[in-house]
Amino acid sequence: MIFNEKLPRYLLGKYQLIGTVTFSVLFALVFLNIYIPFSDTAWFGLGDSVMFLLTIVYAAIAIFILICSRMLMYKTRNMFEMTYLGYTLWCIMEIIALCAFYTWLTIDITAPKDESTLQIFGRSLLYGTIAIGVPYLIAGMYFAIIDKNNTIRLMNYENVVTDEPLRPEAQMQKITLFDNSGTLKLSLNPDNLYYIESDDNYIKVWYTDSKGELKQYMLRCRLKTVEESFKGSALVRCHRKYVVNLQKVSMLRKESEGYVLDLDNEAIPPISVTKTYTDIVLSHFTEQSPLLEPMQE
Repeated sequence: MIFNEKLPRYLLGKYQLIGTVTFSVLFALVFLNIYIPFSDTAWFGLGDSVMFLLTIVYAAIAIFILICSRMLMYKTRNMFEMTYLGYTLWCIMEIIALCAFYTWLTIDITAPKDESTLQIFGRSLLYGTIAIGVPYLIAGMYFAIIDKNNTIRLMNYENVVTDEPLRPEAQMQKITLFDNSGTLKLSLNPDNLYYIESDDNYIKVWYTDSKGELKQYMLRCRLKTVEESFKGSALVRCHRKYVVNLQKVSMLRKESEGYVLDLDNEAIPPISVTKTYTDIVLSHFTEQSPLLEPMQE
């Protein structure tokens, strides 16, 4: 089931979490202003000075709770793999906390006689789910669309007019890298790309320029998008932090702690292959391949 699948990392990014909270607060304010005239227990107000003050206090505390919750989510994102179910439960707990706080204030302020505490909490939970849950869902869908909007693409220049000489062996392909806003940032010949390194919500692209010098280029993007976009090519995920161009591998070594990739550039240190990606990497090499070196004692 999808609830047991790992939550996409883009939903746990700093920019995404800030955007989710901001959009949810604005959505809730609009919704509550529409809801107040039809509610008997709603005490929000802008005219009366006391009610206005209480409204400001509640809004400030509610926003503070959401910010603290999302900060905790961001800080713990690398401590454990959050699933869709875990994220859903986390959002539900946020809504319950805000509704419980609202219920407590409502009973203390309006002292309703016709409704019990449970009834007030049930009603606040219903409207709280709409006011907070709906923008959470919309924000998640928005960030999913942005992430899938070809952040990183493999473009074919076969039918494009170019001043470069025709190179059938390279199939005239270039690796083009786009940032999260969809802006083209880097276009590379696959022969010059060595590996791509993850750095939180950014990636570092290591390549050689026209002079053969090793360069680094950083742009805002996820390594997972690189892995998915270039699936089936020579760019292969070998580590939580690395995607390597296997065409640039000079040696695949098996050591006591696992496999290691040596690239054909002395300035680049060996790159480890973790157990999760060992089978994927090994599938690109045959048993007779000279790149495979026996385990070192």
